Amino acid sequence: MENGAAQPVIVAIDGPAGTGKSSTSKAVAAQLGLSYLDTGAQYRAITWWMVTNGIDVDDPSAIAAVAGKPEIVSGTDPAHPTITVDGVDVAGPIRTQEVSSQVSAVSAVPEVRARITELQRSVATAAEKGIVVEGRDIGTTVLPDADLKIFLTASPEARAARRSGELKGADVHATREALIKRDAADSSRKTSPLAKADDAVEVDTTELTLTQVIECVVTLVEEKRAGK
Repeated sequence: MENGAAQPVIVAIDGPAGTGKSSTSKAVAAQLGLSYLDTGAQYRAITWWMVTNGIDVDDPSAIAAVAGKPEIVSGTDPAHPTITVDGVDVAGPIRTQEVSSQVSAVSAVPEVRARITELQRSVATAAEKGIVVEGRDIGTTVLPDADLKIFLTASPEARAARRSGELKGADVHATREALIKRDAADSSRKTSPLAKADDAVEVDTTELTLTQVIECVVTLVEEKRAGK
């Protein structure tokens, strides 16, 4: 490594849906030349595989029995993140309502979390220049030794408005109800619940534009790098 080269930095960005997590994480990684990992996509991918293969997603033991079967590969280029299951590009299919409605149930199964957590750690370890990893339990469970942990929050109203903007034609009220329900499921699950790490920096994005959130996070990462 030449003199003056930045040390690889591992950044964990957690928070509920609709806080601008993905957009922020991708932009920060691109700006700072880091890899990027969307861990939610991995949980969606394994859920898509379960649904596609007719596994009863209401039966945790059925899910646990096959959690090791699908081969999930995540591309970590922030400009073009990819995800495949058994060689099939699933970037589109994992965003369907069918998968969205089942992902909390599948993600709550300990064997699924163990499998995906292992996958996430191996991706983070392999990132030579460092990586931005976004999810719900990165700072607490997946990468507890991350160099920087950020927890994004926003009011349910702001999050629903953003999420319904992403989901074409979605009803804001229905989206808000769905988000609150999903947060409750993710926060109360026994294995690796959605939670803020004690040493995480909380950023409330309710009143901020996406550009402001990105600037804030980039500054935090640069400060962390400078202080190393």
